[in-house]
Order: sequence, then structure tokens, then C-alpha cells
Amino acid sequence: MDVKPVTLEGRHVTLAPLSMSAHLEGLAAAGAEPKLWRYSPTAATGLDGMRAYLQEALDAQATGAALVFTTIDKASGRIAGSSRYAAIDRKNKRLEIGWTWIDPAFQRSHVNTEAKLLMLQHAFEVLGCMRVEFKTDQLNTQSQTALARLGAVQEGIFRKHMIMPDGRIRHSIYFSILDEEWPGVKARLLTRLDQGGHKG
Repeated sequence: MDVKPVTLEGRHVTLAPLSMSAHLEGLAAAGAEPKLWRYSPTAATGLDGMRAYLQEALDAQATGAALVFTTIDKASGRIAGSSRYAAIDRKNKRLEIGWTWIDPAFQRSHVNTEAKLLMLQHAFEVLGCMRVEFKTDQLNTQSQTALARLGAVQEGIFRKHMIMPDGRIRHSIYFSILDEEWPGVKARLLTRLDQGGHKG
């Protein structure tokens, strides 16, 4: 698994390697809504908050533990959010897709659908992953529903998994997609894109 910065191009979305200098202000604007961070262990609001969030991501990338993307809407040229590969296990050919957030202006659109398609396609068809996993807050039912519609399989709950910024103890639900399941998931995502991006 040769996991290195790469630009992923779709019909509607570009996933560009994260650049602090090029993307900080756009990501800070896209991530300004506090509700975006309700289920996240980090609240990256404001320019300073986003800078710290991105620096942490780039530090993880420098160690080989992550690969971070900026999500750009091609029609408008606007930065719409971010996502990353994490928990990269080259020996066992698996990784996690997570730390995904989208500006509310682009939610329930083609943006997240095609971003997931591009990241999954690269993981399975280029990197040769056997497994891609996702985790979500037990309270984040919207994310769980979206993952189930995607075709990801719920595997279990990591109890008392994280302490959130407000002190709440988070339980995390894990999902996965396996390489033999990918063709069906891919077909579902392509159909959804043809329907406008958000139908499931």
C-alpha cells in the first residue's frame, strides 16, 4: 500500500492534498458552523481553531498515519470540507475513512457522495485495501443511516471510546466495507450520483 498525497478528480468534486497555505481560510469558512463539530472530538471553529486542527492532521500525515484531503466543489470552486484516510495499516491492507465534514451549504448534495466514491475507489482499486472502516458517535444517527445506505456493515460498539470536549463519554459505532463488497457499494454510489447525489 503506497499511501501518499494524491489529487482525486471526480465529475463534481476534487479531493486535493491538504495545504495549510492554500486551504486554511477556505476551510475555516466552510467549518464555521458550530453544529458541524457536535460529534467530533475537536471543534475546529475560527481561524485559530482550524489552523490547530489542520496542523494536527498534517503532523499525523507526516508520520504515515493519515492522508488528508480538502474537498472542493468544482462548479463553484469553493472549498466544501475535508476528509482523510487514517488508521493506515499497510501490512494488513486496511485503513479508515473519517474526520469527514461538509459545509452545510453542500450537505445532501453530490459533494459527500462523490467524495466517498473517490476515496473508496482509490482505497480498493489503487491501494489494494482489503478493508475500509468507519467510526461514528453512537448519538450520530444521521451518519449511521448514511453508512448503512452506503452498504457498510455495522460491526459493533466501542464502549467509552472517547471523552468529548464537553466531558461527555462517547461510545463509537464501527462500520466496514470489504473488498468483495466494494463492487456493489460502487454501483450504489454511482446510481446515487446520477440521482443528484443524496438519494439512498
